[in-house]
Amino acid sequence: MKSSKAQIQAKYHKIPKIQFEDQKLTSFSGLLIFQVLFRRLNLKQRLYRCFSHEKVSPIFGRHLVMLLLIVHMILGFRRLREVDYYRDDPLVLRLMGLRKLPDVSTISRSLSKIECKEIEKGRVLLRTMVIEGINRVGFSRLTFDFDGSVQSTKGHAEGTAVGFNKKKKGARSYYNLYCTVAQTGQFFDFLPRPGNVHDSNGAEQFMMECFDVARKEIVGNTIFESRMDSAFFNINILNTLNNNNVEFTSSVPFERFPELKNIIENRKRWRTIDDEWSYFEASWKPKSWDTKYRFIFTRRKNKKQIKGPLQLDLFEPRDFNFDYKVIVTNKKGSAKSVTLFHNGRGSQEAIFGDAKSDVALDLIPCRRLVANQVFTLCSLMAHNLSREIQMLTTTPVHRAKPKRPAAWTFQKLDTIRNRVIQRAGRLTNPQGELTLTMSANKAVRKDLLHFLDVLQKAA
Repeated sequence: MKSSKAQIQAKYHKIPKIQFEDQKLTSFSGLLIFQVLFRRLNLKQRLYRCFSHEKVSPIFGRHLVMLLLIVHMILGFRRLREVDYYRDDPLVLRLMGLRKLPDVSTISRSLSKIECKEIEKGRVLLRTMVIEGINRVGFSRLTFDFDGSVQSTKGHAEGTAVGFNKKKKGARSYYNLYCTVAQTGQFFDFLPRPGNVHDSNGAEQFMMECFDVARKEIVGNTIFESRMDSAFFNINILNTLNNNNVEFTSSVPFERFPELKNIIENRKRWRTIDDEWSYFEASWKPKSWDTKYRFIFTRRKNKKQIKGPLQLDLFEPRDFNFDYKVIVTNKKGSAKSVTLFHNGRGSQEAIFGDAKSDVALDLIPCRRLVANQVFTLCSLMAHNLSREIQMLTTTPVHRAKPKRPAAWTFQKLDTIRNRVIQRAGRLTNPQGELTLTMSANKAVRKDLLHFLDVLQKAA
């Protein structure tokens, strides 16, 4: 229906008077969908079982502090002090099962008193919830990607050290090792480490723990795969994966094997994969190795504009048209499928990027080591829960493609936050029935009711 100019435009000049009073108003009406999800997952009780309850505040248990941190990150806050901005929100209080949120000092004390064995129980819970989602869907193949990620600080937090830090050189940091599941876009586990260790430090044992737990708990004859960068190129790691029936690919570091440069530069014939990639295979292995694996030499068409004087590389082949990579693998498929599979590990960087921007994975908020490990664990859980709610309410779209993309087209938590969670509302009790009243926005109504309908049916 066509509207006139007078029906559309209006002139407002007067500034309204501001008045503050308690009217059971909430800024996070969409948090209701996470209340339903938490109840479905029995999250509060499972967190309770992760902690011993000796010498703990009888009012605010450590499980409540951890649950509050998870909610804190889902809402988009980063610093602990920002709890003050929503401590009177009625929907947050209902989700927590509290009439009052703990003070920041109480949260800090609780975090500092958490023990290492309780963090281990939290890591077990993290893995268990991911496995439950995997078993609910069922995958013929599961791809675990391993990589480290830096958490920097300007302070002197316990357990931090100065190490390789591309963005903040000289800053103290943690360099935790993470395992992610490509098909679900979730974090499976993490290994806490200081910032001055090599990428492969503790990797072999950590990787096998992840695969052993998954193989034991996941239903069906699932094939397990792994993709790694050149930092994990180690005969012990590769042999361990191969002996445990894990299919793998790993990048080969040029600087450790100068002969690779000559092999590539002397190669005349390259087989075409697509318009961008080409390859060849060679029967080569490091001289110190007793085991033979398959080595695939690849190049990618990538014209670069060269500015300034030309700096020759002593180890890695360089020219104006191609970038080169060597992949070692025990997979039996075609070179094209192996190359696409290995290149798909870039999806892990997107997972790290989403977690750092949406749930503060890059933040070191405390001085105590255990407190920072709990904060990291809460970040991983908040990210996984944002994926879990989408896995329950949408249909998988990808199955077993060469690059192993996530089986769902996920929205970032920040998108869900802006569209659904951060919506004003009022809690009232007309005729004794608890009611949440929101603005009659059609798009918000459609999304919110869809989430609630599917979650309640799934429960």
